[in-house]
Amino acid sequence: MSTVLILGIGNTLQADDGVGVHVVAALEKMDLPGDVAFRDGGTIGLSLLAEIEDCDSLVVVDAMKLDAKPGTIALYEGDEIQAQLGGKKRTAHEVAVSDLLAAAALMGCTPRHMALVGIQPGRVGWGLEAEGAVAEAIPRACAMVRDLLEKWHVPA
Repeated sequence: MSTVLILGIGNTLQADDGVGVHVVAALEKMDLPGDVAFRDGGTIGLSLLAEIEDCDSLVVVDAMKLDAKPGTIALYEGDEIQAQLGGKKRTAHEVAVSDLLAAAALMGCTPRHMALVGIQPGRVGWGLEAEGAVAEAIPRACAMVRDLLEKWHVPA
């Protein structure tokens, strides 16, 4: 059983849309507390449910429409996640993330701790990397994830 699953969502062929996957790649190079598994969730699917079943804590990182300047980061925890994912579409992967978390709840395997780190994209179009302010947000998003793990007292 993995203690923490850090799931990066996005299409890395679509510039800023892949920022969640880029954050996870950066986190993999860091020394984080606890038993951490990293997953490039791509554009997501219910096939990721088995990995959520096996974790105690879940962090999802994704590009998200925040109606803010590119590179702005928002953090949602616990019940705030579904509140943000319901209604107005904020991410291209919103329905899939929402469905994935709802399926986990139906199966009784909701992680004890959950967070969604959303990053406002600037440009979504052909490109392999996040750009400008979004690329500059990656280290800040990594620090936010590290702070979450410390707050959740994830054992080292």
